[in-house]
Amino acid sequence: MPGKKYKSSLAKVDRTKRYRLDDALALLGETKYAKWDETVDVAVRLGVDPKQGDQMVRGVTALPHGLGKKVRVVVFAKGEKQKEAKEAGADEVGAEDLIEKIDKGWLEFDKAIATPDMMGIVSRLGKVLGPRGLMPNPKLGTVTFDLAKAVHEVKAGQVEYKVDKGANVHVPVGKASFGKDKLKDNIVALIDSIIRAKPSTSKGVYLRSVTVSTTLGPGIKLDPNDLHAVAE
Repeated sequence: MPGKKYKSSLAKVDRTKRYRLDDALALLGETKYAKWDETVDVAVRLGVDPKQGDQMVRGVTALPHGLGKKVRVVVFAKGEKQKEAKEAGADEVGAEDLIEKIDKGWLEFDKAIATPDMMGIVSRLGKVLGPRGLMPNPKLGTVTFDLAKAVHEVKAGQVEYKVDKGANVHVPVGKASFGKDKLKDNIVALIDSIIRAKPSTSKGVYLRSVTVSTTLGPGIKLDPNDLHAVAE
C-alpha cells in the first residue's frame, strides 16, 4: 500500500493533464519527499514496434550537467593506449589481466570502453557484460581508438538508452538537487537525441507519452508537443 507521503505527493498531480516541461519541473520539486537526494528519471513510450529490426531505437547522448554521480570506467587497451586511458581518468586499465579479473567476478565499474583491436578477446566476457549492459559497443562510442574523448564523455555524464520490448525507454537525467534549470537542460538533450534517433519506418505519433518522476515520487506526464518545441 502507498504510504501517506506518496499519497500526499500524488494528490498534487493532475493525472489527466500533460504538463509543459517548465511546469512539470516546478511540480517535481513539490512532490519529492525522500530525505536523500533522489534520482530524476524520464520514461518515454515510443510509437515503434521493437519486434521489427528496423524500428529499434538505441543511442547515447551527453547530458550537459551529468548525472550527479561518479562514473567508474574501465578500459581494455594495450601499449600506449593504456597510458592515454589512464591520463584521461579511467579508473582501471588493462588487457588480458583485466579480462581475467572481471571473469573471476570483479564488476566494480559502471562503463567499459575498448579499443577495436581488443574486442576479439573482450568478447569472451559477453555472457558477463552483455546482460548488465556493460559490453563495449561501437554504435555507442565505447569501441574506439580515441580513448581520451571516450573516457571524458562517459565521465562527464553520457547516458545510453535502448527501447525495451514494450516500446519504452527509461533514462536517469540527474538528481533532484540539480534544480529546475539543470534538469531542463538534461531532459531537452535526451529528448532531442531520442527524436533524432526516430527510425524512418516509424509512422504516426512517435513520442506517445513522456513521464518524469523522482525515485519515490509520482509520475508527472509531459506534453509531447511542448517537448518537440523546446528540443528544436
